[in-house]
Amino acid sequence: MADKTEEAGGVHFPFPFTPYAIQKDFMAALYQVLEAGKIGIFESPTGTGKSLSLICGALSWLRDFEQKKQEEEERLLEAGADPLNDGKGQAPCPPPSCQQSPGSPRAAGEPDWVTQFVQKKEERELVDRLKEGQVRRKKREERLRQIRHNASLKFAAKRMRQEDEETERLLRLSREMLAAGTGPEQLAWGEDELVLAEYESDEDKGSASGVDADEDDLEEEHVTKIYYCSRTHSQLAQFVHEVQKSPFGKDTRLVSLGSRQNLCVNEDVRKLGSVQLINDRCVELQRSKHEEKSVIEEEKPGRRRRLEPRATCPFYNHKQLQLLRDEVLLEVKDIEQLVALGKEARACPYYGSRFAIPAAQLVVLPYQILLHAAARQAAGIRLQGQVVVIDEAHNLIDTITGIHSVEVSGSQLCQAHSQLLQYMERYGKRLKAKNLMYIKQILYVLEKFVTVLGGNVKQSPNTQSLSQAGTELKTVSDFLFQSQIDNINLFKVKRYCEKSMVSRKVRVPLRGPPSLSSVRLFSWPAEPPNALSPCSPCGSSPGAGRGPSGSLSQPLLSSLSQLFGFTERYGAVLAPSREQPKLSGFQHFLQSLQPGVTAAPAAPAEEGEDRAPRPASPLMHIEGFLAALTTANQDGRVILSRQGSLSQSSLKFLLLNPAVHFAQVVKECRAVVLAGGTMQPVSDFREQLLACAGVEAERVVEFSCGHVIPADNILPLVICSGPSNQQLEFTYQKRELPQMMDETGRILCNLCNVVPGGVVCFFPSYAYQRQVHTHWDKSGLLARLAVRKKIFQEPQRVNQVEQVLLEYSRCIQHCGQAGGMVTGALMFSVVGGKMSEGINFSDNLGRCVVMVGMPFPSIRSAELQEKMAYLDQTLPLSFSMPSPIMPAAVPTRPTGPAPEPGCVTVTENTRRRQESALTGHLLCPSQPRAPGQVPPGKALVENLCMKAVNQSIGRAIRHQKDFASIVLLDQRYARPPILAKLPSWIRDRVQVKATFGPAFAALRKFHREKSGSS
Repeated sequence: MADKTEEAGGVHFPFPFTPYAIQKDFMAALYQVLEAGKIGIFESPTGTGKSLSLICGALSWLRDFEQKKQEEEERLLEAGADPLNDGKGQAPCPPPSCQQSPGSPRAAGEPDWVTQFVQKKEERELVDRLKEGQVRRKKREERLRQIRHNASLKFAAKRMRQEDEETERLLRLSREMLAAGTGPEQLAWGEDELVLAEYESDEDKGSASGVDADEDDLEEEHVTKIYYCSRTHSQLAQFVHEVQKSPFGKDTRLVSLGSRQNLCVNEDVRKLGSVQLINDRCVELQRSKHEEKSVIEEEKPGRRRRLEPRATCPFYNHKQLQLLRDEVLLEVKDIEQLVALGKEARACPYYGSRFAIPAAQLVVLPYQILLHAAARQAAGIRLQGQVVVIDEAHNLIDTITGIHSVEVSGSQLCQAHSQLLQYMERYGKRLKAKNLMYIKQILYVLEKFVTVLGGNVKQSPNTQSLSQAGTELKTVSDFLFQSQIDNINLFKVKRYCEKSMVSRKVRVPLRGPPSLSSVRLFSWPAEPPNALSPCSPCGSSPGAGRGPSGSLSQPLLSSLSQLFGFTERYGAVLAPSREQPKLSGFQHFLQSLQPGVTAAPAAPAEEGEDRAPRPASPLMHIEGFLAALTTANQDGRVILSRQGSLSQSSLKFLLLNPAVHFAQVVKECRAVVLAGGTMQPVSDFREQLLACAGVEAERVVEFSCGHVIPADNILPLVICSGPSNQQLEFTYQKRELPQMMDETGRILCNLCNVVPGGVVCFFPSYAYQRQVHTHWDKSGLLARLAVRKKIFQEPQRVNQVEQVLLEYSRCIQHCGQAGGMVTGALMFSVVGGKMSEGINFSDNLGRCVVMVGMPFPSIRSAELQEKMAYLDQTLPLSFSMPSPIMPAAVPTRPTGPAPEPGCVTVTENTRRRQESALTGHLLCPSQPRAPGQVPPGKALVENLCMKAVNQSIGRAIRHQKDFASIVLLDQRYARPPILAKLPSWIRDRVQVKATFGPAFAALRKFHREKSGSS
């Protein structure tokens, strides 16, 4: 269909078809938010074309903004080039951002001629910058135009790549021929002058320098752009496809960002599997290239030295990266297309996409890159004056909290201490004094972390039983005092870990271990050391390398362990990685050889079981934990979880205030848009995120549109009692009662009799779902349900979800065609599970969604209790602004009795306010809580519950002609504060039924009419 241009709010919006009225309103509101530089919270239900509205609205604003900016620059350049303005006429006025505010006073006693001179100098510099920017922009446009219209450039680049590959192949054959020879023959006196020196052409010299040779060609000035981020790569790919189909698909310079794991095209690196291993190997290959360059430059002329060849990445090449950058900007491409282009061009898509960021108009990237300051810096993202659109933002607060919360286990602490200690004993004599000092400080910190959990680093964490069990919460200051490391500057320790990369020195080597036949044997020392350490070599003889009892000697064990890395002393403390099963088995073998150590048997992995990839070094986790301790003092807590044994215990940094990290995004960006299908309840975003980040209430704009479906295509019901008049209130105390579970089963039996197709029933937890399923199986209710619907259960493993959904869909399709007693399928799902978000139950797959009870989070959770206490202590105070990111304050040793073992302790508000005063940060006033208003802690629990409910019931109604009923089984849903937190398009149509009879009649009538009309 031809593109159309729609006008809304005085702005023309290109659109691929005639938009809905709500889409026009959405685009007009979005345009106004971006133009005014505000913070927008946009809610548009699934099926209303939210993605297209975001694309056309935001890119229309960017189109107009660039046009206005270009016109302003041309006006300034004309005024600056006018000879009448050469000191006599009126000088060009700088843009509003560069002008001095009217109220700003001039420096006292400054002469007028000095002021005029400074002003003219600034104006000349402004004109020069505008001219430079104009030249760069024209060069970029000309370069892209040539690539677009001149196919010979692409063929020339391809031919150049083929020539390079052929040259490399011939060089490799020449080296093999030389290596196969018997060695150079002896030359007569004077003949050595006739031998040709090593030849290196100018092209080789230029290519040897890699990207650094022409770094300026890859670096450009950042233009105004829109950063669009979402939760998963599949959602980002879907958004890119929408851009390609939009009227802006041919003229927009779009860049898709991703991790090395998604973008790497070097098969030798990709096969490592683990994200951390891929990152380490990529950095190592680049370092090899740069070190080789520095060695070549430092060599004196005329002096030849044979260098040991080191592996470098063949895809990290300046010419190819430059071509890939331009190809990325030429046409809109998703991640898969970008990887395919990188393979064809033999250039790295990871770095090519990052070099394209400055000139891009639209950058598509995952949450994690945008919301983490270090990740933004590493990717080269600059937010100053830019626009950020965060889609699927309903879980934004949880995402920021999760990104900046770190947990380390007792096993990881012991493992890191063991590896670092062996590293120091192995290379201690080669290290400088400062290196030894910092390594000893890290060892001391690790030992104290284990001690505070109640363990001992000199013993195996698997066999250490803790005398105290329970959960304890501490402020950062209290935790440092209790650990007895308050006298150590953690900032310097963290900086040392970053600069020295010590965690990568003690990690498992990325290259596979050499064969055991290449290991030299060592004699048994007089007194075997406690740690793995090298001994002097001797000649091999029968029995060499064997101890008194025939076991492998400690020196040989040391040599073997160096093949794999610095192996743990205390047995297998972590599950082996699926990415490197051979290396994991080798490590297990090494551990089994250590005297006095019984390697813990690895638990058999069930078929299809998913495992998180093992990081390269446990010390990396410790670095993340130290970084968290040094970035947030007042707004962070440390949770000490003691669970029987040391290996099961852990230390966790919990971020209570995500606004401290979101504040930088809001401060630097021109405008921020938070969009989602279900953003209710919005109060969390206003209070916990935006207000705490220093955003004024006047800057926040809310927009919520209805659904495109007719009003009679949805039937939301709140049922307060069942068929036997049993009141439905699924509190924690009542929901396990047999009569409550029986009443729920009877309701489902009645629903399955009148609802065609698929029914999706959500339970509050996996445990409760299993309990109800077992009870129904014993009572016969499950058999009654199976008469009308085939029953499916949500699997707990991710890799089984797709198969279950496929069988569920096939069953509904078959029942619809064959007829008979079975009319569809019934899916038992869990709120917050794998089918409550991102799954599409459209049309017959979800004709009815049932919500059993209210899925409140566990109030027994120590983290939730502390979060509730924190909000109660901060939000209602007269002065309660959370602290920004800053170094931890110099603490004072706390006084008072220590908490009893096994209990959950919560910090005191008075101490927090004292610490806030010590830091000297500004406190922003907030309104006290009104009488009768729900406390912030309780409101948090309700909001978490209703967010989960809204996500679950949003699985149905996916397009304009879809229809479904939504059944909420709990009388608490009828309360006005709870109803107010439902999406408006559902809330306005909810019917509350006190008894089951009228509810059942309404459901039967609704589905009979809709099924007949469809």
